[in-house]
Amino acid sequence: MKSVCLLAVCLWSTFVHATPKVHEYQLDNGMKVLVKEDHRAPIAVSQVWYKIGASYETPGITGLSHWLEHMMFKGTETHGPNAFSRIIAALGGSENAFTGRDYTAYFETLSKDHLRTAFALEADRMANLRILPEEAKKELEVVKEERRWRTDDKPTARTQEEFNAVAYRELPYRNPVIGWMNDLEHLTVADLKDWYAKWYAPNNATLVVVGDVEPDAVFALASATFGRVAARETGRPKPAAEPRQLGETRVKVRLPAKQPYLIMGFKTPSLRTADTPADAYALEMLAHILAGGDSARLSRQLVRGSEIAAEADADYGLYDRLAGMLTLDGTPTDGHGLDDLEQALLGQVRALIETPVSETELEHVRVQLIAGKVYELDSVFYQAMQLGMLETVGLGWRRADEYIQAMKSVTAEQVRAVAKRYLTHDNLTISRLEPLPLKPGQRINTGKPGGAHVR
Repeated sequence: MKSVCLLAVCLWSTFVHATPKVHEYQLDNGMKVLVKEDHRAPIAVSQVWYKIGASYETPGITGLSHWLEHMMFKGTETHGPNAFSRIIAALGGSENAFTGRDYTAYFETLSKDHLRTAFALEADRMANLRILPEEAKKELEVVKEERRWRTDDKPTARTQEEFNAVAYRELPYRNPVIGWMNDLEHLTVADLKDWYAKWYAPNNATLVVVGDVEPDAVFALASATFGRVAARETGRPKPAAEPRQLGETRVKVRLPAKQPYLIMGFKTPSLRTADTPADAYALEMLAHILAGGDSARLSRQLVRGSEIAAEADADYGLYDRLAGMLTLDGTPTDGHGLDDLEQALLGQVRALIETPVSETELEHVRVQLIAGKVYELDSVFYQAMQLGMLETVGLGWRRADEYIQAMKSVTAEQVRAVAKRYLTHDNLTISRLEPLPLKPGQRINTGKPGGAHVR
């Protein structure tokens, strides 16, 4: 026990001393600029985060944010289709983008000497995107095909989609990032142009740069490029809140599939919506106790121990913009069914409620969490992503520094308290995939459900 605690102290000390200062600037047009120095290699990561994603969409226009992300690579008044990607590649860099529920982000990794080019290109498409109707319609067909492969042909993803659609009564997390197919069939180029005009403005974006850079020089470059884009009035999402669930909800999904699959979720607050931050961090700890690696409970007891589960996992959205869920999911082994897996997962929940986690187990999980945060500092991309995500969901980038200290403070009783408060049957939704036989030659995607959609 003493050696575990000592390791935690050493890792925490490493984390504190290895974390450079973040420099924050504000352009005159309202765009925020965050810069963090990391001089271990002569590269820089540049990310532009927009406060727009699937959770801003309303019925009838789901998938619009993701379609627009695709179109952002299709040219401006001065650069033709895909010129952005070709220019960055010619400089030896890489680029891409992703759309999530709460944000859309565009990023480049390249030599620090080429930041001006990346900034100029991003500023150009922020202000001057050229949306040609035929190109837009063609790209919409690409999005539809992406939906078919990533969702319609993937039984676990379809089950996840049905789960979200029923579990959330009010919150827009009920809609898929990729969009409902009916909405995709009826989206118009006018919808796309309106969405771009409504959300893609410097005062609705954050620029994050991490790497071998000098902060004031980055700010000067940002002023000379992004600073030329005029601010404008942007959309304002209506406040959304999930009504109290009044009883357990069940969803049965019957699709051609190779294996059964189960997902269950309990409504929980995120850090942004919790009554106290301590509740959110205790839920984060709880999720790691269940599924924080091969030594965590689900893997140790259900996969390798009882061998009821071929795989089992747990997830919690600490940094969600809105209130979310703590979910557990898994696939039973041959010889066990969904009933066995469901009872085994619920048994893990009961154990957390009835018996406090031992200090030894709690410290073991804590050390893993701290080690993970320290190792993440090796990635300039991750460092930038954490800053951008926290800023964009409304928590503020400074919350990045409180994570380790907050997790060091979580007690066994706090874990038990949030389990008793939130992991109740009246707060539970369960979705079960009951496989139908595959048709001869039928193609299915056997991967697990995905998260953000990358171009």
